[in-house]
Amino acid sequence: MPEPEPEESAPTPAPAPAPEPQLGPRPGVEGPQEGQHPVADGEFFGRLRELKALHGDIERAGLNTISGRKEPRARVLLIAGRPGSGRTSLARELARQLRDGYPDGIVRTRLTGSDGEPVPTERTAREILGAFGVATPPGAGEDELSEMVREALVVRRVLLLLDDAVDAEQVDPLVPDNPECLVVAVSQGPLTGIPDVRPCTLGGMDTKAAIELLTRFTGAVRITVDPQAAESLTEECGGQPAALVLAGGWLAARPMASVADVSKRLRALPQDPECPVGNRPLARAFQLVYESLPQSAARMLRLLALAPAGITDAHTASALAGCSMADAVVLLDDFAARGLLRTTDDRTVRQAARPYPPAPERASFDRSLDQYVLPGCLVPLLRPLLAEDRPAEVQLARARMLERTVRLLQSCRAVTDPEGSPARKRLAGLPRALRFPNAAEAAGWLYSRQPALLASARLAVADGELDTLARRLVAALVRALAAHRGTEAAAPELYGLHQLVLDIAERHELYREQAAALLNIGDLDARTGRTHDALARYRAALDAGRAANDLYATGRAMESLGGAHQDLRDWQRAADWYGRALSQRLSRGERADEARLYGRLGTVHTYAGRYGEALRHWRAAAAIHRRLGDLPGQARALSEAARVQEYAGRPQESLRTCQEAVEWARLAGDLRLQAALQLRVADTLDRLGDPAAARLHRAAADRLLLETEGNAYEIRSASVED
Repeated sequence: MPEPEPEESAPTPAPAPAPEPQLGPRPGVEGPQEGQHPVADGEFFGRLRELKALHGDIERAGLNTISGRKEPRARVLLIAGRPGSGRTSLARELARQLRDGYPDGIVRTRLTGSDGEPVPTERTAREILGAFGVATPPGAGEDELSEMVREALVVRRVLLLLDDAVDAEQVDPLVPDNPECLVVAVSQGPLTGIPDVRPCTLGGMDTKAAIELLTRFTGAVRITVDPQAAESLTEECGGQPAALVLAGGWLAARPMASVADVSKRLRALPQDPECPVGNRPLARAFQLVYESLPQSAARMLRLLALAPAGITDAHTASALAGCSMADAVVLLDDFAARGLLRTTDDRTVRQAARPYPPAPERASFDRSLDQYVLPGCLVPLLRPLLAEDRPAEVQLARARMLERTVRLLQSCRAVTDPEGSPARKRLAGLPRALRFPNAAEAAGWLYSRQPALLASARLAVADGELDTLARRLVAALVRALAAHRGTEAAAPELYGLHQLVLDIAERHELYREQAAALLNIGDLDARTGRTHDALARYRAALDAGRAANDLYATGRAMESLGGAHQDLRDWQRAADWYGRALSQRLSRGERADEARLYGRLGTVHTYAGRYGEALRHWRAAAAIHRRLGDLPGQARALSEAARVQEYAGRPQESLRTCQEAVEWARLAGDLRLQAALQLRVADTLDRLGDPAAARLHRAAADRLLLETEGNAYEIRSASVED
């Protein structure tokens, strides 16, 4: 899923790198590709000295090599500079030049969110592993995932680009234990604590490259007629690519203005004494552009600082500003032309989204699905400007954005339902802009927007003022991910979403929602082998269910506690919890659940060697299935009863019970189940010393299998191993 491009790359003249090998089902780690921009693709300005120094650092022997020891880890190069200095563009250009030396590809990820907060190492590790198609266990901690990253990279030759690192603690856990790999870290300051790191500190661009960049916006004539003014402008911008792009965008929007005009305006702007000296050129260039915008455009621009993960599109922009989709498209294009936004090619992202079927090309290009990324270096300048709006208006803008996102997710989910279903009928009543033409288009949209959608859910829950909308958003996102990816594939994301639901439920003492979230998280913990964590979740869910007087939640929690103790081979406690759950089901007359719990009790008693109790529970399960008219279920329960009789040393009774199960399967018309039971009878006859009869039953099973497709059912319980 595409993460927002590093903050400097939008206002910097960095090229879109040539297509790199797609490493797996998460193209977002590669980063979105450059789209329309006044700077042509494939161009890179200046920084020749820095590039030469970086290449030299790669070739230079490390400290371990000099001392005669083998390099234990990948080499780390550091590109240090202020936001807007072109540090990310330089890193991308270096990666492009080194691409052929790393056959397993280039993996890019960003270590700081659009809100300025460090990205947890756990989340970064999942993105890197996703780039190689490595499944990650839901709920896994930072140490486990960091170790998985190192294991994945130890057998690969990869260039790892870690952008916008805050400190060495973010970078060090991700450095591969493989000297054939290379790590390029981008940061504002030194990475103290990483041995043998090789820094490259960036200042301003040289005058020639800066003027060449300006020419891409202004054309050659305005530069040629007043070259001194062009040099003066580069000095006013401090040689910072971000400031130069904003100044160039201002000139591009005013064909009659001269280069001297923008220099004069920049000098006339007041200096902010609280702004660090190195940040002033960018701040002044941004102020010049912002103050030149119409009121409606300026309002939309500052509201875009609320866009989750810095990613926006016409839906997000129109919802935030409360304007039409057509107006939003026009304004977003204008912002991109001024260097305030960067565009991405959503179709490229969709084609790389391998977990989903390829989406067909749109007959008419839908501009509402274009993605734009707000450069991170501009976010700190935009957020203070939100004070120009009343807090109630900002809150309303957030609410409109969340509501639009919820409706899009509901549409994304509904398109997977069959034609004529209630969900598809409701979908037909939505405005055209909120409808997806087919499931493939919806899957591509969900995949490309997943970072923004997850960030939106996290921000909405953390905000705490729109919890009703936040709950609807999380619920819609859970359903959409499950519909398009399946609960197993989406389990890592679902784990975090269930935790968000739990946060809201605890904040408002919503015990029913607490119980549901705890049960879901506990199931994911149990599925990944963290059984003790699952036990704690199930106990908390039981308490919450009792507080809510929710009989379903309490029954489900007790049954889950039994299953967790069964996984721990604590048969006594497992039987106790299953018995409690069964008592509740018996009091409510829930027959199907009773049959299931009788079967679970039969299983744990078999494990514990209490064959009499096990046989009694399996026969009770068979009786309930008979009363419910579930003949296949009755046949399976009798088959398990036959297994228990065999374990108890009663083979003749086991044979009769198994033959009875075969007859019920025949009456049910389930040929595969009947074949599997015939094989069970044959195994029992072999143990009784009657191989001729066993061969007859195996032949009957073969004939039944010829009439069906696939393999026979495997009839087994979680009972004592043979």
